[in-house]
Amino acid sequence: MSYRSRREPEPELSFSDKELLDLALAWITLSVAFALLLEPIHRGGDLTRFVTMIGLSFVTVGVAFLLHELAHKVVAIEYGQIAEFRADYQMLFLAIMSALIGFLFAAPGAVYHRGRITKRQNGHVALAGPVTNHLLAVAFFPLMLFPGLIGTVGHLGVLINLFLAAFNMIPFGPLDGKSVLEWSKPVFAGVFTVSLVLLAGFYAIFGFF
Repeated sequence: MSYRSRREPEPELSFSDKELLDLALAWITLSVAFALLLEPIHRGGDLTRFVTMIGLSFVTVGVAFLLHELAHKVVAIEYGQIAEFRADYQMLFLAIMSALIGFLFAAPGAVYHRGRITKRQNGHVALAGPVTNHLLAVAFFPLMLFPGLIGTVGHLGVLINLFLAAFNMIPFGPLDGKSVLEWSKPVFAGVFTVSLVLLAGFYAIFGFF
């Protein structure tokens, strides 16, 4: 997700200690939340499978989440913004709680960027995250052709990236879809529709896990 504020830019691709800490906390929390959703140990699931799922989620969620946020940051900096990720600790807690009851609200934080920016440019910053997840889903898909662990990583990689793309295109609150919709209704409609169709189609054909 991305969020816009207004101040004079001093763009630089760097990461503060606070930003790295917030990225790590969000990464770990999302990994555990996805593991709880896909292998619900609290509902009698197998402990070994749950631990394995945490490891798999840590890899696949890590790639999906980190590159999603990095895409926001890089595009924002290209438009002359100061950009930095900040975790939302209430949303991290909500991610765990929602996973425990069978769905996932994955809004762990946002890349906040400041500086003068047009509505079109802000739409591009927001769109960079979901588009990155679509590209990652394509990259993970060939791994599904392999048996065993590699195939499982491919399956989860596609699923998680398609989920994050569709979820973040919801036009609500700090989610990316709101900024894209404010910039261009046709672009929003096209990307949101494609995201939902891909996620629904993948689930219908291959299932969750």
